Amino acid sequence: MVECHCCQEHVETEKDQRLTALLAEYREARGALIPLLQGAQEIYGYLPEPVMERIARSLRLPVAQVYGVATFYAQFHFAPRGRHVIRVCLGTACHVRGGARIFEALRRQLEVEDGETTPDLRYTLESVACIGACGLAPVIMIDEDTHGRLTPESLPTILARYE
Repeated sequence: MVECHCCQEHVETEKDQRLTALLAEYREARGALIPLLQGAQEIYGYLPEPVMERIARSLRLPVAQVYGVATFYAQFHFAPRGRHVIRVCLGTACHVRGGARIFEALRRQLEVEDGETTPDLRYTLESVACIGACGLAPVIMIDEDTHGRLTPESLPTILARYE
């Protein structure tokens, strides 16, 4: 919900309406917490605190239980994420072929740390243990696109495709 600037009333946004429909869909379902968290994250892009509180109220669960489940699973995020998620492989093959240099070059270029999002919400940078493309090492994935045999010098051209 957002507050109207002229009359200070709370206005339900399109995302809030979608959450209301999702909550109604799962109102009486057993085991609904994880699907609700997944659906809410799909709607908002992450799990804002008020959304988790609404889920808790809807399921008649303590907020601490909702937070406990959400923080247990790595798939859930609690801050806005970038339009493009960059995953840098730091597995064995990528490590041997310079994956750490690729990660460091991206970290410097984007001016973020591991797991952080750029202030313009364009990119989120994440290190991962393996992407599964060892023959292309070092490798990154941007969204669903795999880029391999990288050098730090190749990164600006690749990032330019996602601006």
